[in-house]
Amino acid sequence: MGMKHFNPTTPSLRNTTVSDFSEITKKTPEKSLLTVKKEKAGRNSYGRITVRHQGGGNRQKYRMIDFKRQKEDMPATVIGIEYDPNRSANIALIQYEDGTKSYILAPIGLKDGDTVVSGANADIKPGNCMKLENIPVGTMIHNIEINPGQGGKLVRAAGQEAQLMAKEGKFANLRLPSGEMRLIMLNCRATIGTVGNSDHENIKLGKAGKTRHLGKRPEVRGSAMNPVDHPHGGGEGKAPVGHAGPMTPWGKPALGYKTRKNTRTDKFIAKRRK
Repeated sequence: MGMKHFNPTTPSLRNTTVSDFSEITKKTPEKSLLTVKKEKAGRNSYGRITVRHQGGGNRQKYRMIDFKRQKEDMPATVIGIEYDPNRSANIALIQYEDGTKSYILAPIGLKDGDTVVSGANADIKPGNCMKLENIPVGTMIHNIEINPGQGGKLVRAAGQEAQLMAKEGKFANLRLPSGEMRLIMLNCRATIGTVGNSDHENIKLGKAGKTRHLGKRPEVRGSAMNPVDHPHGGGEGKAPVGHAGPMTPWGKPALGYKTRKNTRTDKFIAKRRK
């Protein structure tokens, strides 16, 4: 996969880079695997904005991805690689021998006509899924379950991969993309390979309008507000934030402040990402 650059015929095109979509082999989605995606614009069930700066954007349908891969030992053929507007990674449409179709995350190296399978006897090749106890140490994996049978939760973004570092007792030790070393139960599933579309991080939107297409609304700087609206607000001219460090609109520390509250699973973190 590569990047497409444009002649600078307009100021926005001068700074725009997009994917050349060379991995994409299927242009239209599978209708049976589409569902409605309601626009919430950051509002909860009471109609109150709980996540700011969201709304608008291009209309999207949700693609139902099979993160569980529970059809054991049934080969599936890759029909095509598709674009998914709901995630940074591309997705692959596969068809099982019984005729069932489903979407999976497309790893690097997966092509039309390839066969993927889930189960203990599967080969160690991109797209195949199995429990961590059946994967050799040192293998790069993605779409990793946290609890058995729950479906993949970790390492699903474009270009990401985790490495299986060791197995000890009931647990496998994984190095996640953040650098964190984490213990995951050996009977959790993972998919072999690295998530595709690795050039996604090199895309430059180039203009404000593309951000609006993604459903993101403008974000006003706190220092441009009044004191009643933000802790950074007020002052004559350009004023510093006036605090020991930057703050959120609700007065909490904004940078370097630990927000993790789930101490119940701290015992599974062998080494922090920092």
